[in-house]
Amino acid sequence: MLQSWWAPRRVVRGLSAMPERVKLVVLMAAMLIFLIAQGPANARLAQLDPSVPFQARMGGALVAVMFMMPILAYALASLMTILSRLTPWHLTQEDSRLALFWALLAVAPAMLLAGLVSGLVGPGPALTLAQAVCGIGFLMIWGAGMSALARRR
Repeated sequence: MLQSWWAPRRVVRGLSAMPERVKLVVLMAAMLIFLIAQGPANARLAQLDPSVPFQARMGGALVAVMFMMPILAYALASLMTILSRLTPWHLTQEDSRLALFWALLAVAPAMLLAGLVSGLVGPGPALTLAQAVCGIGFLMIWGAGMSALARRR
């Protein structure tokens, strides 16, 4: 995963033979880490506003991250496959899913850092920086993965 931040094209290209069941495991592992990353921020918010307890906040996060996000990830991967038909580069459904799911897993440690910053420091420049690193890293790894797997027509 760490190598994906330096050489994402090479890493994703090396994973191109990954079976579909393993891609689902990659996605769900990323979602589990994303859920854990939300714990510190939800604990902080529960302390600041006790009208919504921590368990309720984490329950909502569980539904969003473990049930809704995988559906959205599959939809986004399908959309990227359709959009690739408008370009000279062709991206298969399987390759589109691999690029997206791996990018999510590769950025998961940075999400843990952003979650800790959110919980311990709260809103401010440090949180903005941590979230920017997550977002830029995700887009970089995802884009490089798609370009590594795309095939010229």
